[in-house]
Amino acid sequence: MSYALTTIWYERQRFLPAILAVAFSAVLMALQSGIVLGLLTMMSLPVDHAAADLWVGFPGVRSVDLGRPVPERWWVSVAGQPEIVQVEPIILGFSLWTRPGPSPSTTISEVCTVVGTRLHPQGLAVVRALREAPELLSRLSEPGTVVIDRAELTRLGVQNVGQTADVYGVRVRVVGLVDGCKSLGGPYVFCSLETARQLLRYSAGEATYLVARVTAPHQASRVAQRLQTHYRMTALTADEFSLRSRWHWLVTTKAGIAVGFTALLGLLVGAVVTSQTLYAATAASKREYSTLRAMGIPKWRLQAGVLAQSFWVGCFGLLLAAPVAWLLAEGAVRLGTAVRWHPWIIAATIVVTLVMALGAGLAALRSFQGVDPAHNIR
Repeated sequence: MSYALTTIWYERQRFLPAILAVAFSAVLMALQSGIVLGLLTMMSLPVDHAAADLWVGFPGVRSVDLGRPVPERWWVSVAGQPEIVQVEPIILGFSLWTRPGPSPSTTISEVCTVVGTRLHPQGLAVVRALREAPELLSRLSEPGTVVIDRAELTRLGVQNVGQTADVYGVRVRVVGLVDGCKSLGGPYVFCSLETARQLLRYSAGEATYLVARVTAPHQASRVAQRLQTHYRMTALTADEFSLRSRWHWLVTTKAGIAVGFTALLGLLVGAVVTSQTLYAATAASKREYSTLRAMGIPKWRLQAGVLAQSFWVGCFGLLLAAPVAWLLAEGAVRLGTAVRWHPWIIAATIVVTLVMALGAGLAALRSFQGVDPAHNIR
C-alpha cells in the first residue's frame, strides 16, 4: 500500500485525471439520487409530516394523493382494534385553483392538492408545520380559509395573506403561510375537513383516509395486516404508505430511468478515464516493473500494486467528491430543489465508486503483458 501511495504522489499529475473522473462519477450519482429522493419525498409529505402510525384507505390505493372516498363508518372497524388509541379522518385530493389572469377577462388555473384535517395541535393527520403553529389552526376554523406554503406563492399567484382565489367553484381566502411543505405536483392547500368537503365535493360522512395511532409503534404492522385480512380495505403503516407513494411516482414519472441513465453515464465516463489513466501509468512504468521482476518480485505482487493504486484513486476521488457534492446540494436547496442525503445513497455511492475504480484497475492489468525482466537489456 505504501508503494502504491508513493507512486500516486510522485506521479500525481499522471493520476490526477483518474481522480477527477472518479470524483465526477461520485458527485453525479450522489447528487442525482439525492435530488430524486428529495422530489419524491414531497409526494409523501402528508404521510411523513403527520403523527399517525397507520393509514387506512380504499382497496388498492397506490399513492397518498390518489385516494378515493371511503365511508367514515369504517371508523368503527378501525377503532375497534385493541391496539388503537386514536382514529381521525383526513380528506385529500386534487382540485383546481383558479386566479385572475393578466387581463380582467382571463383566468389562470393550477392543479392543487387539498389536505383537510381536524384542527387541533394533537391531530394525527395535521402536518408538522401546522401542529407547531396553533394560531394558524385557529384561523382555519373559519369556513373557506386555507394555508399554503410560502414557496408556492408565485405558483398560485398569491402576493400576501388575505388574498382570495377560486378552488373548484368555491371562494377561499389565504389566512397563513407555512414553510417546508412544497409539493412536486399540485401545491398543498391545507384547510379544515368542512372546507375540504366543499372543495373536493365530498359527501357528509366521507373521508379519503382514516389515520390512527397505536399504543406502541411496532404494533402498527400487525394491526394493518389484521385489518387487510378481515376487512375490505387497504391498511398500511406510515412508513409503508410513504414508501409506496414514492415508489409509485418514481415508476410512473420514469424518474428512476432518468436517474439510472445519468448515473450509468457518469460511471462509464469515470471507468473509461480511470482505466485509461491507470493503463497509461502502468505502461509508462514498464521499465520499473521489469526491474522489480528481475529482482524476483512475483508478477502477482506487481498486479496487486496496480489494484492498490486503483483503490487509492477511488478513495481520493471520494474525498474530493464529498465537499463538491455538498456545495452543489446547498446551491440546489437555495434554488428551491429538495436534496435528501439518505444513508443508503451515501453507502451505495461509496461502494459503487470503489468497485468502479477497482474494475478500472483490473482493466489496466492488460498492460502487464509486456512486462519482462529482459526489457531493460534490450
